[in-house]
Amino acid sequence: MSQDRNMKWLNDRRVIYRHDGVDKPDIETKQYKYYENGTHGCYHLFNTKAKITTYKSLKWHMLVLYYLNPHVPMMDIGAVFKFIADKENGFVTFFISDKKLKDMIKDVFKTGGDPPKNKLRKVIFKPYNMLTLSEKLSIVGSIMGRSKAVAADDIYDAMLALNEAKQNITAKKLASYFNCSTRTIYRNMTKELKKEKELLNSQL
Repeated sequence: MSQDRNMKWLNDRRVIYRHDGVDKPDIETKQYKYYENGTHGCYHLFNTKAKITTYKSLKWHMLVLYYLNPHVPMMDIGAVFKFIADKENGFVTFFISDKKLKDMIKDVFKTGGDPPKNKLRKVIFKPYNMLTLSEKLSIVGSIMGRSKAVAADDIYDAMLALNEAKQNITAKKLASYFNCSTRTIYRNMTKELKKEKELLNSQL
């Protein structure tokens, strides 16, 4: 049985790990924000049960934490990085050597806290929105239905909605909410999305 994340440690230290960005949404309701052209400013770490499985992903999480917490002294944010990288705390699935971790942290600090590369998002559901899975996917499907094609970032939003509801992600489920064929879903799923789908499903 995998170790649950020790989120209390982060929360007690008021570490920021969720941020919608500064872009103005085209539509905003009590439940969600919609960006017609998408936004790269949405950083929601630890929003699903999927854990960090690679060095690359661990470094990206560090970059995001560094960017979102500019008020935190380097020594303290370095302690946060070490906490996240310790397998015993439930955030990663692997062990990392002290040398490798120190080198990674040094590389992160060298960036100066610039915004890390991020996935494009169109629909961002607000915390405690009280929406059911069906309602979330209905919203995603109806909004994305305005477009003639289903883009990769549209599929990603639907995948996250399924995962947050602890549902297995399948092409059939995605197709039903976009009112398209499973072939359309497969055609528009990038290699990155396929890997993300496998990861999210494996850690339900």
